[in-house]
Amino acid sequence: MTRKQKVGQSKAHEGEQSPKKKAKNGKDQNDSTNGKSEDNIAKEYGEFCKAIEEHLSVEQMREILDMNDKDSSSGSDGVVTAKWQCPLCSSNLEFDGKRCSCKGFYSEWSSCTFKTRTPPRKEEPLKLPDSVLNSSVAELLKKHQDPSRRPCQGAPIKPLAGIVVSLSGRLSRTHQYWKREIEKHGGKVSSSFKGITCLVVSPAERERGGSTKLADALEAGIPVVREDWLLDSIEKQEPQPMEAYDVVSDPSVKGKGIPWNKQDPSEEALESISAELKLYGKRGVYKDTKMQERGGQIFEKDGILYNCAFSLCDLGRGLNEYCIMQLISVPDSNLHSYYKKGKVGDDANAEERLEEWENVDNAIMEFARLFVELTGNEFEPWEREKKFEKKRLRFYPIDMDDGMDVRHGGLGLRQLGVAAAHSSLEPKIAYLMKILCSQEIYMYAMMEMGLDSPDLPMGMVSDLHLERCKDFPFVSTLSFSFSLANNKLISSGEEVLLQFVEAVKSMKETGQKAEAVWSDYSQRWSTLLHSTRPFVFRDYQDLADHGAAAFETIRDINMASRLVGDKFGSTLDDPLSDRYKKLGCSVSVLEKDSDDYKMIVKYLETTYEPVRVGDIDYGVSVENIFAVEPSACPSLDEIKKLPNKVLLWCGTRSSNMFRHLQKGFLPSVCSLPVPGYMFGKAIVCSDAAAEAARYGFTSVERPEGFLVLAVASLGDQIIEVKSPPEDTKSLEEKKLGVKGLGKKKTDESEHFIWKDDIKVPSGRLIPSEHRDSPLEYNEYAVYDPKKV
Repeated sequence: MTRKQKVGQSKAHEGEQSPKKKAKNGKDQNDSTNGKSEDNIAKEYGEFCKAIEEHLSVEQMREILDMNDKDSSSGSDGVVTAKWQCPLCSSNLEFDGKRCSCKGFYSEWSSCTFKTRTPPRKEEPLKLPDSVLNSSVAELLKKHQDPSRRPCQGAPIKPLAGIVVSLSGRLSRTHQYWKREIEKHGGKVSSSFKGITCLVVSPAERERGGSTKLADALEAGIPVVREDWLLDSIEKQEPQPMEAYDVVSDPSVKGKGIPWNKQDPSEEALESISAELKLYGKRGVYKDTKMQERGGQIFEKDGILYNCAFSLCDLGRGLNEYCIMQLISVPDSNLHSYYKKGKVGDDANAEERLEEWENVDNAIMEFARLFVELTGNEFEPWEREKKFEKKRLRFYPIDMDDGMDVRHGGLGLRQLGVAAAHSSLEPKIAYLMKILCSQEIYMYAMMEMGLDSPDLPMGMVSDLHLERCKDFPFVSTLSFSFSLANNKLISSGEEVLLQFVEAVKSMKETGQKAEAVWSDYSQRWSTLLHSTRPFVFRDYQDLADHGAAAFETIRDINMASRLVGDKFGSTLDDPLSDRYKKLGCSVSVLEKDSDDYKMIVKYLETTYEPVRVGDIDYGVSVENIFAVEPSACPSLDEIKKLPNKVLLWCGTRSSNMFRHLQKGFLPSVCSLPVPGYMFGKAIVCSDAAAEAARYGFTSVERPEGFLVLAVASLGDQIIEVKSPPEDTKSLEEKKLGVKGLGKKKTDESEHFIWKDDIKVPSGRLIPSEHRDSPLEYNEYAVYDPKKV
């Protein structure tokens, strides 16, 4: 802190808790309170600062800093400032009046996210020069030379400090509980409206029409927020924007000027699911230009389409932005250039311009200049050879493919019924294709994963964006994690994911240094696969849910985009039949009175138990059963020739079904010590329908989903494991069958054989002897797709 700040702000500076070392007596070395009240601590600190300023000259302060190996250079205003060094990236920490934050970088992709209210201090006693020892404050300084006796700035800043809350109605926790929590985190609770900051109510107050208390708050102009505002403010350790939790206004927060990543997730979901995709692919004219209404098309010259989309996520700087650049040719008009840059979901504050150019060459030169300004790279080497070097705080190009994102090309709600009615397909198969060709299932999948920006076509990116650069290193300036290398190649989402998985498994660092590695990767990932809700992954489960599963889903949705294409195309008369032919897959309907239908229903009912999500129990019922033979998979007759065949359940999102029907099942993209990925790059199935149903991601509003039954050959040798295998690579190479033993198993006395020698492990779910297993149910891993 500077001298000026020390004088006037001594009481305002309260520390953020950082890891403390314990002294031999059991007390924290940084703990100088000695039973004193917070007021006394702040008073003592203020008096100390005042005495130092009055009795020490600037030169003496510099002497103290120099003697204790601290930078004594003056700031731009001539004030002497003690500079703290970030323990993660070694950059200087900067004080903003509330906390010290680092402005350094982990890598070209990410800023350091380290923040603290109690910056690291030297543990050695303070060294004092002779000129200070002869000063009038020598005794005061000697008193605090020992690190354990340093003056304390005061108590930690609490997230609800200075906030007065009034509670109303039935909340998820009692009013007494919230009173304790609010006071614990620095706030106060008042039963009256006088001087309150906000009124906290249940979201149900909106549907009920509101209480008298709510009406009085509105009349007084007091913000009325949901209970989630308290939860999030406490969890994030700072008050959240109240307008994002407003109960009274329209459920959509559109127009409030709040970026989606700052909104409450439920409200962001409402807005994103109703948002129309504005850019569908490399040839898509951005919707807001309105140039498509005049027949506008993306300008093309010498094989280059002048259409670029960019992404930038930097959590250390609080950046989550996109940018669009296009050159648009319009019939009977000059060339137009379009530029838009802003935060996702914050159109009101985006920078936007549409310009007309008489000279085409000048327009191209300006386009290339803006590309360099945004990315630090040249335009043509990127477009022609995909050469790109990521620069700090610069945008990264999303490599769009020449197609149409299925969220735009798929069938809308009104078109689905018409398409099914006019289809030449058998009604139930037309019904199946109607689901797979609908925009809705893909919109919901991307919304749930936070990859649903309307400005970026994440459902139509190139294969290069997903797969290129197999040798790309996970480069970081973090000396404790990865070695430095020239970051001059474009990276693909898959390779960044795989190399981070390997790196984090071998990482020896813990605590803050480990968190820094996770932060670096998370920021890279949210730039490559642009997220509307970027956050720092904390563990393997986050990496599985928001990294591996998200990548697999985006990969499969891109496949669906290529299959579905444009709903306005030449096959509009019967789009469902056309898409069915593209599948290259044989689908037939199983009759309800057939033995196979009855067998499958029995298998489902005996191995399913209600799945509880929140306050809702999900049951299951069968709508239709289809027999499927993808051309990419071995036929049932071919599988019958293999040993140890089992009929097993597989779960999948509806958005991934097109991929499975055309290409069959693909192994998991990586190995992680969590269910679904713990066996490495394998196709994972279960003998419990309850386990597979978890991966269907249905909901009350969208109850229809898919369960898949697969005939899998486990091979001559089956390995049973009770915990995640340490070495999955050897299993992948040997392509052995693996059975993971869960806490529950199917009753073996009820198992039976189907079609001569295919085992059906149908039976009641009963407790197994493996109660400590990380798996709830048995899982099976097959490493060779040709055996499924």
